[in-house]
Amino acid sequence: MKMIIAIVQNQDQRVLVETLMENEFHVTKLATTGGFLKVGNTTLLIGVEEERVERVIEIIREVCEPREQIIPNTTNTTLGTEALYSTYPIKVTVGGATIFVVDVERFEKI
Repeated sequence: MKMIIAIVQNQDQRVLVETLMENEFHVTKLATTGGFLKVGNTTLLIGVEEERVERVIEIIREVCEPREQIIPNTTNTTLGTEALYSTYPIKVTVGGATIFVVDVERFEKI
């Protein structure tokens, strides 16, 4: 048995969970916060048999495509004794997923 831990953007999670459940995968959803953009994301815990791992990853890949987003730039720097602030928005790539696949030593459903 394997545990897939998938961290996805909040806007992708609804479709992803529905698609996984339609394909008979059981999913536990956790609300989490990312460190890079400091925005909410979703962590999914998916327990599967080893031979079904690749199918789960395929589904995640299909649903969670990376895309570009414009975000406010809140960067500031110091030059001598003066603080400089940049107000130009920046383009970042969001979406996609971070996936961990780990061995499950023991599984019990009570």
